[in-house]
Amino acid sequence: MSTFWSWYVSVLTIGTLLALLWLVFATRKGEKKGTTDQTMGHAFDGIEEYDNPLPKWWFMLFIGTIIFAVAYLALYPGLGNWKGVLPGYEGGWTQVKQWQKEVDKADAQYGPIYAKYAAMPIAEVAKDEQALKMGGRLFSTYCSICHGSDAKGAVGFPNLSDSNWRWGGEPDTIKTTILHGRMAIMPAWGSIIGDDGVKNVSAYVRSSLAGLPLPEGSNADLQAGQTIFNSNCMACHGPQGKGMPMMGAPDLTHPAGWIYGSSLAQLQQTIRYGRNGQMPAQDAYLGNDKVHLLAAYVFSLSQQASQAPAAE
Repeated sequence: MSTFWSWYVSVLTIGTLLALLWLVFATRKGEKKGTTDQTMGHAFDGIEEYDNPLPKWWFMLFIGTIIFAVAYLALYPGLGNWKGVLPGYEGGWTQVKQWQKEVDKADAQYGPIYAKYAAMPIAEVAKDEQALKMGGRLFSTYCSICHGSDAKGAVGFPNLSDSNWRWGGEPDTIKTTILHGRMAIMPAWGSIIGDDGVKNVSAYVRSSLAGLPLPEGSNADLQAGQTIFNSNCMACHGPQGKGMPMMGAPDLTHPAGWIYGSSLAQLQQTIRYGRNGQMPAQDAYLGNDKVHLLAAYVFSLSQQASQAPAAE
């Protein structure tokens, strides 16, 4: 801010405070002491206003707000280039520096705890009750907005509480996914294989690979769908449709892992127009130690699912 604008803001601010201070005292100067039955001489709907002074508490509250404003402008920036007198802020207080100061304080307090767990294998951390509580709080803060508070995902966001993984469910792989993020693209095939091709290959994937029933009256050609699959889809999803974690291609034999839906209409939509998905990298936001805890928590969710008794 230039010197001119700094003085402009400062004079305007201080002048306003002085004008308000003068106004509140000037209006009190001519007021009568005590209460009176004299009215202001006007009425509305039978209601008249007495000519009494404002309560003393109102006057003191007004003075208090002016004192607060002066104290605030002394401690924090607000008068042009004035940086404030708060200690511990080089170059003046700002909300960014305040945030960083609180983060540094939290890191100093909790950093050793995170470091202790970061030195342990993820599989071991996943067995520690305190670590899982910390990981659960991190998940609720940073991950639940996409994956849900129960980690069961939503349309376009995978369920983290089962055993269906697009990039692999090993502890270190989960950590890599959270730390560096993932990006996957399902290309659009509608313009390449046509509507009949979309219909046939969708029916083949749903029926022959996933074992799901087709709608009654379906006239899809499963043999033609298999031919299209072998020619165009096998490179990513594998000859048996088991997927390829290296590319993030899902296992088509497990419809529970189809994050965009498993109905025939949803499957056709995916094949015809394609999909784009991105898991944002958390390294810059959370750092290695917190991600280590998060990975352990997510890994523990899948372990609970695998150890749960099968439904009869």
